[in-house]
Amino acid sequence: MYATKLTLLITAIVLYVAGSTFWFFWQVPELLSTGTDQTLVAAFAGSVAWMLLTFGFIIHIIKTARPTAAGGRQ
Repeated sequence: MYATKLTLLITAIVLYVAGSTFWFFWQVPELLSTGTDQTLVAAFAGSVAWMLLTFGFIIHIIKTARPTAAGGRQ
């Protein structure tokens, strides 16, 4: 069971870092260099989606590490 969780965690981290690198070092500079309204909106929307995904990962990690934190004191 431990090996499965570790494998899933490492896979998620690798995919997140690869996706972040792809977005911020390849797609965003290309979208910003084009400079049209459509590409600027796409760069903004993609960055907002990345921030929401990051926030969701953080919340998931916190809830997984401390499952009773959301339920309050009992």
